[in-house]
Parts: sequence; C-alpha cells; structure tokens
Amino acid sequence: MAVQNSPDTFRAASPLFLREPEIRRGVELLYFGYSHMLRGIDEGLAKQGLGRAHHRSLYFIARNPDITVSELLRILAITKQSLGRVLNELTERGLIETRMGREDRRQRLLRVTESGAELEASIFEALREAMSAAYAQAGQNAVTGFWAVLEGLVPPDEKPRMPHARKPG
Repeated sequence: MAVQNSPDTFRAASPLFLREPEIRRGVELLYFGYSHMLRGIDEGLAKQGLGRAHHRSLYFIARNPDITVSELLRILAITKQSLGRVLNELTERGLIETRMGREDRRQRLLRVTESGAELEASIFEALREAMSAAYAQAGQNAVTGFWAVLEGLVPPDEKPRMPHARKPG
C-alpha cells in the first residue's frame, strides 16, 4: 500500500516545475506563508490602531536612520499622500521623529525614536522566529533558492528599491 503525502508534507519540485500546477502551488504557498507569518503581527498592530503600512514604514526607517521621505517613498512605492498619513500617525504616537536635512533644509530626515525602535524590534522578533524556523526546516540550499526566486519576481528596474535584499554583510 502506497503512503499518500498529506498536503503539508514537503514535496520536491517536479521536473515540470514550469507547468501550471507547479506554478499555482508556488503562488499558493507564497500567499498562505506570507498571510500566516503576518497574521499575529497584524493582530498586535491592530490593537494599537496601526496597520501594515505603519509596520513597513517603521521597518525601513529603523533600517535606514535619517532616510529622507523621498527615499522612503521610493522603497515603499506608495503615494505621497498615503505615506504622509502614516508618518503623521507614527510621529503623533512618538514612534518616529523628523529632522531637517543637513544640506537641504527642505529635506525631512526620518528616524525611529526609542519607543519606535522597541516596537519595530518586537515586531521583527516575531518575524525572525517564524523565518528562522522555516529556514532551519528548509536548509541552506533551499533558503538560497527561495531568495533567488523572490529576487526573480522583482523586475530589474525595481531592484534598486531593495536596499538590504542583496547578500547580507
């Protein structure tokens, strides 16, 4: 009697990995993996009256101290109006601070405050735990392949928006 794999059992990619069923499986895994990873984070953010746009902004501001608003707009690829609303809310809550640029005083430089850094770190810790567990289960070669697939989804002209996506270090 043949043992049937359950839906959550790891299966190697078919040699026909470019066919529709394999691509659909990848799309579904990407969707469900991303949704599950962020579900708990979304709940925590919602309790504070914040959402994913706030989290993404905090993440990139924390990773790039003194980032300009225009640089953040380029990374997030959202409208100036949407980002303005998010930045105003983060500022009002004391999670980020804005300073004038050194060379161009019209520039607004963004930086997380101590409480903003604490919130971003706590959110990242949940993401780190989920990603670390998944990475450990998959192994180094699979992680490298996963990164290559994700980078392959980003058009070449968009890759400059990914300041830290390249090889760590």
